[in-house]
Amino acid sequence: MTASISPHDFTALRYELNDHVATVTLNRPEVRNALDRRAYDEVESAFRHIHADPDVRVAIVTGADPAFCSGEDVKAMMTGAQKEASVTRLTSGAAGTTPAAAAVLDCSKPVIAAVNGVAVGWGCELALFADIRIASERARLGEIFIKRGLITDVGGLSRLPALVGPEKAAELLFTGDIVDAAEAARIGLVSRVVTHDDLLPAARDLAARIAANPPLAVVAMKEGLRRGTGYAHAELGAWVSATLGRLFQTEDHREGVASFLEKRAPVFRGR
Repeated sequence: MTASISPHDFTALRYELNDHVATVTLNRPEVRNALDRRAYDEVESAFRHIHADPDVRVAIVTGADPAFCSGEDVKAMMTGAQKEASVTRLTSGAAGTTPAAAAVLDCSKPVIAAVNGVAVGWGCELALFADIRIASERARLGEIFIKRGLITDVGGLSRLPALVGPEKAAELLFTGDIVDAAEAARIGLVSRVVTHDDLLPAARDLAARIAANPPLAVVAMKEGLRRGTGYAHAELGAWVSATLGRLFQTEDHREGVASFLEKRAPVFRGR
C-alpha cells in the first residue's frame, strides 16, 4: 500500500462526493487518461478513502473525455526509472496484487464503471474491477497486454471469464482484440450501452437507487457476492506479479514497447 494522498491533493483525478455517491474521474485527457505512477497512487488512495468513509455508499469511476483510460502511460511506466522500479518490485518476491487494483477490489462499497471511451490495458482492468459497467456508445474495450509481451492483471484472469465465459475470455486475452460497445454488451462485458450524453446520468441514477438502500445491507450483499464467486485476488495477484517480473525482462516485452513508441509493427522472437 502506498502513502495515502488526500482527495484535496489529487492532480491526476477529480474526486466528488454528492448524496452519498463518490465520483472518481481520471483526469489526464491529454494522454487519454493513461496512468503514470502518480495516477496509480491516486486511484489507490481514492478507493481506500471510499472504503473507509461512512458517508460514501456507492462509487462511480469514469474518465475525462474523450477516454475512460488508455492503460499505462507507456513512456512514463515502460521506460526509465519508473520501469526499473516496477521490475525491482515484481522480482523482489514480495509483490502481490497491484496496490491500485487491490484498493478497488477490496472496496466494500458498490463500484460502477461509466465507460465513456477507450478502455484498454489497465483501463479495461479498471472497468472489470467494478461491480457494474455501463458503456457509452463510444466505448471500446480490450485487454492488450499480450501486445506488449505481458499478461493481464487479475481482472482479465478472473473477472473477464466470469462475465463473458472462459472461451471468449481466452480469445480476447490471446489476441488482444478490442471490441466496441455493442459487442461488449452482446458478450456480457458491459451491462448496457447508452448514448454518450446519457452515460453519467444513467450511472448516477443507478448509484442513487443503490444508495437509497440500507448501507449495511448493501455492504453485506457485496461481500456475499465476493464470497459466492470464490475469488481470492491476493493469491492470484501474487502469481501475476511473479510472472510479470519475468516477462518484463524478455526481449519480446522490450520489442512490444519499442514498436508502440516507434509506431511500427512488432517483430517477436520468443525470447
